Amino acid sequence: MAAKGIAKFIIVITTVSAAVMELIDTSIVNVALTDMSGSLGVSIEDISWVITSYAIANVIIIPLTGFLAEYFGRKNYYIVSMIIFTLASYMCAESTGLVEIIVWRFFQGVGGGALLSTSQAILFDAFEEKDRPFASGLFGMGLVLGPTLGPTLGGYIIEHFSWPLIFMINIPIGIIATLLSYTFIEKKPGEGKQKSAISIDYIGIALLMAGIGCLQFVLERGESEDWFASNAIRICSVIAFIGLAGFIYYELSIEKPAVNLRVLNNRNLAFTTIFTFVIGFGLFTSVFVYPVLAQRVLGFSAYETGLSLLAPTLIAVVMMPIIGKTMSKGVSAIPFVVVGFSLFAAYAWTSAQVSPDVGKADFFIPLAMRAFGISMVQLPLINQAVAGLQPKDYASGIALNNMIRQLGGAFGIAMANNYVAQNYAQHRSDIVSNLTPTNPLFQERINSMAQGLAAKTGDVATATTKAYAAMSAAVDRQAYYLAYLDTFRLIAIFFIAVIPLVVFLKAKKKTPQEEAAAKMALSEAH
Repeated sequence: MAAKGIAKFIIVITTVSAAVMELIDTSIVNVALTDMSGSLGVSIEDISWVITSYAIANVIIIPLTGFLAEYFGRKNYYIVSMIIFTLASYMCAESTGLVEIIVWRFFQGVGGGALLSTSQAILFDAFEEKDRPFASGLFGMGLVLGPTLGPTLGGYIIEHFSWPLIFMINIPIGIIATLLSYTFIEKKPGEGKQKSAISIDYIGIALLMAGIGCLQFVLERGESEDWFASNAIRICSVIAFIGLAGFIYYELSIEKPAVNLRVLNNRNLAFTTIFTFVIGFGLFTSVFVYPVLAQRVLGFSAYETGLSLLAPTLIAVVMMPIIGKTMSKGVSAIPFVVVGFSLFAAYAWTSAQVSPDVGKADFFIPLAMRAFGISMVQLPLINQAVAGLQPKDYASGIALNNMIRQLGGAFGIAMANNYVAQNYAQHRSDIVSNLTPTNPLFQERINSMAQGLAAKTGDVATATTKAYAAMSAAVDRQAYYLAYLDTFRLIAIFFIAVIPLVVFLKAKKKTPQEEAAAKMALSEAH
């Protein structure tokens, strides 16, 4: 039953805030790694495990949320997940060692993974059937705002406070959201009381954890571990292959699997997962590549970088409810997908043309195109994923779609890391090949820099050595700059390449009765 008045308002605020909180924590840590490594006395490579452990927990739990909500009851599962997330946030802030914070970060990911899908289901139930596309728009605001707000908030905290605060800010939000959820969210009839009738697919869950968990590890840690030169990467790759192959075979062979893969026989869902993968790829990769470009090459601070991302992203926050209202009137999702992917490709290609002396304001238009593009594809793809499915299959379809988006992001970041490293080496080699002792322009530049340094410091003996070091740093900066531009071009190519696949996104026309049943099932599936 739809909520009314103040109860609806509180449910909207609670569920969207919980989802935003979970998504913020996927990126807020990124800008704090240096401070955390110094505080805990470990390397950057070691402390980056706080990102990896959270991502692994997320990608394991997301496809299981439908089953867990059914088994324990959605309200119970939601509240317990929020408590786990909040408690783990506190323990992360209080951690004094690397292993300790990695373990608690994993538990934070377990709790957070449930908040995303379950929040959406509860939000849908607060609205009448005809208004649920608008509810999707409200929820879509969080999907876009969360990953972008993370670096901004993290940058501000690191500049003005200390890193434990990035975890402590979750605690008051989590406590308030838990109390509001307990008070205002109603249980459905019979919710959580049919455990005896629900069989637990232990083997499927174990294979999923092994396969997806190891795949996420390989994607997250491959670059830093030098890929297949590392025993850990080789072993996890084998486990991932065996686990995923076994998971697919086993889930297709039993009557009641934990994750129903048979829904991928539906053409709409199968092709929508491709679009969703690319959206995850583009969304997470752009949030990764742009901040590193801005800070490593352009000299922005973490906080300045976050602010430059946040302002245009607010466009998507405004657009989401508008698109939700438009789709509630029966407008097809396919034109939105085409325009959205085209805008995202235009954003990436435009970003690949920026000059090294570009200012923060110069990124506003490309990032605004990104915001418009994201807002035009997130909600339509959510609806398109379930177009043509039977109501009983909605939970499995949405769970798979959410998992694919996360994997797209992990693949994108892994690809970006590897692509930047390779292209940086190539560009640096090309630049250095022209900086030879026989090049008069190079020698003139070195002599000029050495004279300037000698005049400034009075240290004539080391002036030439320092000039060469400064030139090497400039070469590094230029090589990284070119490598990041190459990565933006690759993102654009990915988005352009999948646009023709929209011809496969066709759903049969539903009767009004089928449409009403589908909308109700969608609210339960999220």
